[in-house]
Amino acid sequence: QVQLVESGGGLVQPGGSLRLSCAASGSIFSINTMGWYRQAPGKQRELVATITTGGATNYADSVKGRSTISRDNAKNTVNLQMNSLKPEDTAVYYCSADQARNRNIYRYWGQGTQVTVSS
Repeated sequence: QVQLVESGGGLVQPGGSLRLSCAASGSIFSINTMGWYRQAPGKQRELVATITTGGATNYADSVKGRSTISRDNAKNTVNLQMNSLKPEDTAVYYCSADQARNRNIYRYWGQGTQVTVSS
């Protein structure tokens, strides 16, 4: 099992910045892609950004140019720097980690951290 613990959420004004962090622990062998997803009230969970072990990144169009995902493989952490935040960025943000095990890919989720963008 992999445990993911997020931190860094909170209330921020429009145009502000926020940095989310996620630390993985437990049976963390063979973790490849890590990422961030978000879920706003009444909406489905959606991709924000992902990063592979090798550093390849993928961003949702809605955050591209405003967000940067980074990763420390040695510390098993992944961060998401978000700038120029908009009210529509308000959501619960979830950290994810994909682990290759027994020829399958298992996705683990953190408990989520609330981000609210409001004046």
